[in-house]
Amino acid sequence: MTRRPHLSLPERTAYRRLEDVVGCKWSAAVLGAIGRGVNRPGQLERFIPGISNKVLNERLRKLLDYGLITREEFPGKILRVEYCLTETGRALTGIIEQIRDLDEAHAQRRVEGSA
Repeated sequence: MTRRPHLSLPERTAYRRLEDVVGCKWSAAVLGAIGRGVNRPGQLERFIPGISNKVLNERLRKLLDYGLITREEFPGKILRVEYCLTETGRALTGIIEQIRDLDEAHAQRRVEGSA
């Protein structure tokens, strides 16, 4: 494999998009919650301790913009909104879960090594 002196523009753009999505401390939590079936805004707010309504709405908009979730409206006396993962959102959530599993395994090895 030939080494290039720098990242290409498409590579830099992809890394920046990834950082923009998961660089926020709340994005992974929102994706994980939606992946577990917590899909209404009020449920999400209760499920994710510490997230404000404002931040939740910002994250939902960002995840919609990147095509990681979909938004469906159910009309009625009170408008009901639900969010679901897209195929890309499910794939990214799977990667995030793998990273979490690696972190948990590493933490366990540290605990066992210090005992």
